[in-house]
Amino acid sequence: MKNILFFLPLLCLVLAANLQADNDDYTFFVRQIQMPDEGTWDVAVDQQGSQQSPLPINPNGARFELWTVKSNPLTSYLLDTTYVNSYIPVSEVSITSEDPYEVIPRTRADRPFTVTITVNGLSSDPSAPDAAKSVKLLRHVQSYGANGTGSNINRTQATLVSQGSIDSNGTHTLQYTLNSVPGGDRTKVRGEERFSVFSLADYQAPESQLDSQFIQIWPVASSNIGGLTEGFKIKGNAPRMEIELADLYPYSYTYAQVYKGAPELGKEGVRVPGSAILVDAAIPKNDTLVVTKWDDVIREDGDWTLEILTETPFGVDRLEYISFQVQRTIKLNGSVTSID
Repeated sequence: MKNILFFLPLLCLVLAANLQADNDDYTFFVRQIQMPDEGTWDVAVDQQGSQQSPLPINPNGARFELWTVKSNPLTSYLLDTTYVNSYIPVSEVSITSEDPYEVIPRTRADRPFTVTITVNGLSSDPSAPDAAKSVKLLRHVQSYGANGTGSNINRTQATLVSQGSIDSNGTHTLQYTLNSVPGGDRTKVRGEERFSVFSLADYQAPESQLDSQFIQIWPVASSNIGGLTEGFKIKGNAPRMEIELADLYPYSYTYAQVYKGAPELGKEGVRVPGSAILVDAAIPKNDTLVVTKWDDVIREDGDWTLEILTETPFGVDRLEYISFQVQRTIKLNGSVTSID
């Protein structure tokens, strides 16, 4: 039996556009699980680096799990796993999307993602055991349910979507245009997809997970404008608006803008005071914005458009728009007569 060095991937919060999160909210530890009796040992680790395994590796191998714990709210996440044995191949699973957030891969329900699987150590010897020549790839999906966040969910309840075999060393890339998290409204699903590589069982060791990675899927944001309706005519002060926002992406900036004329996708307008909300969080957010005293951005009479826009790592999306009219100028029609 021998000890090995285990290596920890860099785990950091990579956020764009001048937003930052506090890494102090997260702590990390590695759990070593000895086979076949599954005795465990936990050791606290830094976000990156390497150190010797706390227990010797016996002939049946050992599984290593990398965990992170968020302090507020208290939530634990299994980030990565790997299995080590004398002739079992080595595999690594990574998932990337258009969102650069790296603590936990994530994307939006309408966006693609990429799964990269690297396998090394497979034998080309026809007489080698099956466990040395091939690995198994499993794909699971799991819904968080309505308004769910994935906090401490039971991942044994995930649904197996597909499975296959990999029998060659190297890098294997899988592209997914859309997720398969269950849900009737495909824009509003929330949950996760998990990709796992397993060794094959043989006389020396049971089937074991070599590596696993999951990506969180968050819903598309939506909005509803109260107090202003299509075709509304503003003849005095601008009305009080309540803008209801649902499922704002964990990293997003949402606001209302107005411009003169008919609706035109992509047109830049003037931002409505008091209508902006910045979300820098690990989960989506719902909110209601009350907007008053916005007359200064609609001074001229005529046709106007109000839009709700949200900026995310995927670009700028229009959630909703309303056309309205401003008619503040009073016109008098009449004549003047004289008795002279």
